[in-house]
Amino acid sequence: MERTSCCIAGGGPAGMMLGLLLARAGVEVTVLEKHGDFLRDFRGDTVHPSTLRLLDELGLGEEFARLPFAKLREMRAQIGDTTVVMGDMRHLPGRHKYLAMVPQWDFLDLLARAAAEEPHFTLRMHTKVTGLRTTDGRVTGVRFVDEHGTPGELAAALTVACDGRDSAVRAAAGLRQQQFEVPMDVWQVRVDAPPSKGNPPSDDLKSGRVFARFGGGQAAVTMDRGTYFQTSYLIGKGRDAELRRHDIQWLRDRLGALFDWDDRVTGAIGSWDDVKLLEVTFGRLARWHRPGLLCLGDAAHTMSPVGGVGVNLALQDAVAAARILAQPLLRGVPGVADLARVQKRRQLPVAVVQKTQQAEHTMIRAALDGTLDGDRLPVPMRLLRRVPPLRTVTGYLGGIGVRPERAPSFARVRPGARSRRG
Repeated sequence: MERTSCCIAGGGPAGMMLGLLLARAGVEVTVLEKHGDFLRDFRGDTVHPSTLRLLDELGLGEEFARLPFAKLREMRAQIGDTTVVMGDMRHLPGRHKYLAMVPQWDFLDLLARAAAEEPHFTLRMHTKVTGLRTTDGRVTGVRFVDEHGTPGELAAALTVACDGRDSAVRAAAGLRQQQFEVPMDVWQVRVDAPPSKGNPPSDDLKSGRVFARFGGGQAAVTMDRGTYFQTSYLIGKGRDAELRRHDIQWLRDRLGALFDWDDRVTGAIGSWDDVKLLEVTFGRLARWHRPGLLCLGDAAHTMSPVGGVGVNLALQDAVAAARILAQPLLRGVPGVADLARVQKRRQLPVAVVQKTQQAEHTMIRAALDGTLDGDRLPVPMRLLRRVPPLRTVTGYLGGIGVRPERAPSFARVRPGARSRRG
């Protein structure tokens, strides 16, 4: 029987960050990731100022800075012909006054490289968790299938579910999220970048620019990745099958009208096979844990994609969990009270963000039913246009958030040190 102190199901942002931090505390930790790499598109690509500060504290800031990324200092939305600055991060405290727009696989590769330097860390790719081991009602590890299809078991003092919105571990534990209503699902597509018009953008904006457009019963957000645009097109909840009865040119025309793209750009959408559906779910667990098991990130609180805050919240969950659970894990088996402390620490920030997202859903619902336009802006948008300091407040809430977490002392690297052990 294989054994570890902490088994983490899922090698996404929360899982990799938690694994790195616990390993730096001296905890034996094993991360199980069902895929063979991190190269999956249409993931959250925003790294927030609070996360950038965390990377500095972990001694990873310089390596992150060498990655190709763009800096987003303002969050803007265009409603009809009216532009609204939804958040301004140029006046945030600290060094990082922007969102870093970086492909998530680059971010995860960085965390994986740092964790691989720790003798107590193990990452097993191509390893899918298929169930839980239990003894007298306590979770004591997982069952899995490896890359060769061979079943196995891993015993653990603590199992952490970081396997996302469709968490298999959460389901196996019998935990069910309270679901909140959402007005939309999301189609995700890639189109070729259109030829630039007018003056070239600054270095910070050559890629990573984000455009949110609402009008004519449509809503979409697209991110400029230099050679292509990664685009999220919002549709009414549950309407995917109905709308796919149209010819694909119908979607090309709608995107073209919304973003002023011609057929050379939208022609990259060859068929409906190129349009991926994200069925939006939105909810949270009343209890994030049971004996021997803790859920974090989307496994505990599935976030709406609006605002791109899900990754940041998951990372903050991981930092809080590492700080609270490192010593109990080093002593042996964390108790239920230890797991409850993690939830108590993180449930307020989650509740605040989800309440904000519910307000944003009201705007999306109006956009999709055609009642949102530049002449009839919701009150919050009118205030943002008339009172510029409010944009800094929303920038702070979006970029840093409520109760941001700092790296625990056992995981920090002193400035100028090449590695934690150097």
